Parts: sequence; structure tokens; C-alpha cells
Amino acid sequence: MIYLQLFLSFLKIGLFGFGGGLAIFSLIQHEVEVHGWMTQEEFVDILAVSQVTPGPIGINCATYVGYTATGSVWGSLLATIAIVIPSLVIMLSICKVYFIISTRFQRNIYFTRTMHTLRLSVLGMIAAAALLLIKPANRPSVSFIDWRSWVIFAVVCFFTILPMFIKKPDFIGNSILQKSAAFLRSALQIISHPILLIVLAGVAGYVIYG
Repeated sequence: MIYLQLFLSFLKIGLFGFGGGLAIFSLIQHEVEVHGWMTQEEFVDILAVSQVTPGPIGINCATYVGYTATGSVWGSLLATIAIVIPSLVIMLSICKVYFIISTRFQRNIYFTRTMHTLRLSVLGMIAAAALLLIKPANRPSVSFIDWRSWVIFAVVCFFTILPMFIKKPDFIGNSILQKSAAFLRSALQIISHPILLIVLAGVAGYVIYG
């Protein structure tokens, strides 16, 4: 019975999980809570592991949840296949249609409005995932939220969105000021790399809470 529940749950998540990654964490959390597959603390740990392991975050999370819920490799394989099936079928169908009527499809006002609305819903789901991770009740044993946690969170958020506001110049001059600005821009882009932020956050967490 648990295998059927696992398959149907992740099939539903794969079908309605617009945005992928962090956007579907709230959907996975709902299914975990409804079926009682694991505790909140275990789920938060799985989210952390899913983000630092290679591959799509949603698929990694489905694999870990499936294994934890059933205690077998078959459960993880079933959950992974279930979450992939809807997106695979939908994307193959959309690509087929898109290549046939690409020009008409791109200029369709209803399609454009639908995509804008979906972006807003994805932002809401990502915000819900962030709130899930910073709730003190999820990690009571290590005092997950204190002023140091907020500092780490704020710094990572700042450097994550920073590249969005860095405008690449059309050309780089030979003056010292222009070269300094180009060097600073390059340094900020390197610091804002997601992999580097994950490593630095992990080191900071180990030093502070280890």
C-alpha cells in the first residue's frame, strides 16, 4: 500500500510542481505530513542533502523520501520515476506542438498571461520553502534560528541576487577606474557563484554550530 501511495503522491507532485527545485518542496512537505513518512527534522535534513548532492533538487528529494518511507531501494526508484513521468510526457508533447506552431504559440496572449501568473505562484512556493527551512521548530536541537543564522541567511540572499543587478559594460576602457570596476564586478560574480555560497555556508554552519 505504501508503494502505491508513494507513486501517486510523487506523480501528483511531478504533474503540478511548476518551477521545480525549491518550488516543489512545499508540495513534498504536504505529502510527507499527510502520510506520516518522516518527522519535520528528518525532512529538513533531506532537503539539505538534496541541495548539495548532484542532480535536480526535486528528483534527489524524491529519491531520499522514497527510500526513507519504504526502507528499500525500490521505494526510492519508484518515487524518482513517478516524479519524472509527468514532466517528461508534458515536455515531449509541448516541444512537438511548439516546433509545429512556434510563431503562433509565442505570440498567444493567453499563453503569455498564463506564464506570468505561474511565475508568481513559483515565487510563492519558493518563499514557502524558505519559511519551512527557517522555522525554529524544525531544528530545536541546534537552535536553528538565532542572530547568527539570520546573518548567514541575509549574506547568502544578498550575494544570490547580486548578479541580477550587475550590468555588464559594452566595453572596458583602459583607465584605472574602469579596470578597477571591471575587476570588482568579476570578483562579485565569483563570490556569488551558488557552489561557492553552499560551501561557505556549510563551513560557517560547521564552525558555528559544530
